[in-house]
Amino acid sequence: MKPIIEIAKELGLNESDLIPYGTDKAKIRLEVLEKFSKRGKMILVSAITPTSAGEGKTTTTIGLGQAMAQLGESVCLALREPSLGPCLGMKGGATGGGMSQVLPVEDINLHFTGDFHAVTSAHNLLAAMLDNTIHHKGLSDIDPRRILWRRVLDMNDRALRNIIVGLGGVMQGVPRESGFDITAASEIMAILCLSESYEDLKNRLENILVAFTYQGKPITAKSLNTVGAMVALLKDALLPNLVQTTEGVPALIHGGPFANIAHGCNSVLATKMALALADWTITEAGFGFDLGAEKFFDIKCQSAKLDTAAVVLVATCRALKSHGGIEKSDLEKLNLQAIQKGLPNLDRHVENIKQFCEPPIVCLNRFEGDHPEEIAMVQKHCENHLHVPFAVSNVFEEGGKGGKELAEKVIFHSEEKHQRFCPLYDWGEDVKTKIWKVANKMYGAEEIKYTKKAERDLKSIETLGYGNLPVCIAKTPASLTDDPKRLGRPENFAVTVREILIAAGAGFLIPLTGDILRMPGLPKSPQAEHIDLKGNKITGLR
Repeated sequence: MKPIIEIAKELGLNESDLIPYGTDKAKIRLEVLEKFSKRGKMILVSAITPTSAGEGKTTTTIGLGQAMAQLGESVCLALREPSLGPCLGMKGGATGGGMSQVLPVEDINLHFTGDFHAVTSAHNLLAAMLDNTIHHKGLSDIDPRRILWRRVLDMNDRALRNIIVGLGGVMQGVPRESGFDITAASEIMAILCLSESYEDLKNRLENILVAFTYQGKPITAKSLNTVGAMVALLKDALLPNLVQTTEGVPALIHGGPFANIAHGCNSVLATKMALALADWTITEAGFGFDLGAEKFFDIKCQSAKLDTAAVVLVATCRALKSHGGIEKSDLEKLNLQAIQKGLPNLDRHVENIKQFCEPPIVCLNRFEGDHPEEIAMVQKHCENHLHVPFAVSNVFEEGGKGGKELAEKVIFHSEEKHQRFCPLYDWGEDVKTKIWKVANKMYGAEEIKYTKKAERDLKSIETLGYGNLPVCIAKTPASLTDDPKRLGRPENFAVTVREILIAAGAGFLIPLTGDILRMPGLPKSPQAEHIDLKGNKITGLR
């Protein structure tokens, strides 16, 4: 790795613009945005519906940035920070792979610069202050049955999903049901990623809805006099983090909301900094296009007045065969029939990109053992049936060199973009219409079913005046439906909305669909079993 000050100088920054965290990473002061104006084009990297076979979206994003740099372009990446939950659970690390990674891998995947800890602390401070108010004021006017604010932890822990707090007698608080969400699902994480200044951060925190009185009046964070302390805890966390790729390309890594239970994008501040410091900004949105990318456009870009020059859609032969019904153990075998059966999932996502008036470029991320016949079939389908640009990427094995074909097509086709993206819906439409448009246009649903709880939530949302907020639908990433077992491109299905949460500070509503959970559990064999410290080197983190 180069010293981080050298990476900063490539972006036109100097030492006074940085807060160093050792020699290999640093935070960038917000004053940088006052010194530089936006100059770059933004490329979004998304993917088809994820499978356990892996798609390599982050690896492709990093490799594309390195390829563009090899072509002599000025480029800066803008990515999310990994959560400890997936790193120690099923997924493992989230810093790319092979010759296309962001460094230092261990620091970024584990504690990094402490941003997740700051979000966790600020979130749980608000929970503690709420319980403290109930304790000292004899329940005051707060209805303990209508407390919305749970606690968070940056760890997969199913045992904490539903708990009872306040046991142990009069001095231990008031007993009530509660629970934990994972930190990436915290509204404060979403707020951090959507805020554009300390003032904006404070205003959003003040609007957090935490509970209701017995009379049904909302209790916000502002009324608990805790926002000042929360901002203080988040002071450094609001600053984007600067690191580098394996080839020394600058990367801003900041914020980490999940795309299945939040809006799934890195921070607005990091994105705008990258756009100001380089000619090209390469960013990504979590999971498939139907989740992270939809929210990227309808929430992040709408809120921050951002736009993209093109969208790269990542697919793999392995994932297409998974959608074609092939078991994971048989994915390396040549199977053109399975590829053919899986292609409708790719088709759906290409159609989705076009609905936003964006030019799509399909990237096939090559895995070792891929068969040339399968790659040729995907290419022919993209060029002759979908009529979209197609490129093969080999950035895992070759770094930037393996992504030059993709980079050249991205640069060329970005010039075709002549209009701003088209959102799926207008924020001013009623909530059911917004949910319908996302579920119908993105997922292909033909019906929306609402539980009695969801219907009550809708009435409350309208009464409280939150009906003009965008929707951030929480849904399984494993399917276009709300059933993770339905692969490919399902048809004739309904989506069930079981309840709708209000994230007033973040500025969106969260319809929960199917069986989606905001606190994951660990798998049967978690990645944590393979991580160790040997000497002073961390091993097993992949």
